[in-house]
Amino acid sequence: MLAAMSAGPILTLPYRLPFDWSGLTAFLAARAIEGIEACADGVYRRSISIDRAGGRHRGRLAVNNDADRRRLVVSLEAGLAPVADEVATRCRRLFDLDAEPARVVKALGPLAAPRPGLRLPGAVNGFEIAVRAILGQQVSVKAARTLAGRVVASFGDPLAQTGTTRGGACPDPIRHTFPRPEVLAGLATDDRGVAPDLARLGITGQRTRTLVGLARALAEGDLALTPGSDPQAVMAALQKLAGIGPWTAQYIAMRALSWTDAFPASDLGVLKALGTRDPKVATARAEAWRPWRAYAVIHLWSGGEA
Repeated sequence: MLAAMSAGPILTLPYRLPFDWSGLTAFLAARAIEGIEACADGVYRRSISIDRAGGRHRGRLAVNNDADRRRLVVSLEAGLAPVADEVATRCRRLFDLDAEPARVVKALGPLAAPRPGLRLPGAVNGFEIAVRAILGQQVSVKAARTLAGRVVASFGDPLAQTGTTRGGACPDPIRHTFPRPEVLAGLATDDRGVAPDLARLGITGQRTRTLVGLARALAEGDLALTPGSDPQAVMAALQKLAGIGPWTAQYIAMRALSWTDAFPASDLGVLKALGTRDPKVATARAEAWRPWRAYAVIHLWSGGEA
């Protein structure tokens, strides 16, 4: 399928060592949303949609690690050529290529020592991460992936199919771009605020209200989920929406805003790794890791203990 990308530009994105590509791709693979992401044999693939100058540029990209040259190689479909610079910026955020591992390891100490190259996975689409976080509330990673895949299949924008095999057509697993906020914002709701078109996908009524509320806040310009935004202001705005609490807001800040000091203290994985059930205890333990607490979360999720 990489050959299908040859019509578009190829980007080379350098990074600092150490760089744990296998750990990063394992994280993304475990959370990959069917229809827009795939990760196999060390190659990460996904769709992306970028608006610029009144036009929408959509397509697929494939990312390989060129470890010998300390860089990622990103192959794009031709439709993304006019926005290749923005694709590069978003990929640098997704893969945390501007990280300074030495500073992080120094701050985290023994927690980071076993895997000093772990990165903080970011996002190419803040709305996508926020939807994924809402769907992941109090359910397994697998269940959240399933629900997110249904949302993509129902409301995502289809991509033209590419690729063939000896036996004939071979549909590309990257079939859509993630739904735009305007699409979910425009869904009909009943007198309780529930969106039936989302509820029929197996999403609870409360979460449909949250998803539509989030989409409307973004579509109307009341909220921005982009790096550079004030994380405290964004988290405060998020928590004004029904159904979004501290865990969801912190997770969105960690990935959509690439905020290095985000800390979802009530996360079950974090609490387990820290050997406590009390978020207040976890928060106190994490004070020593400021301003790199989000990296501490990644290490804790990856099996670290502190």
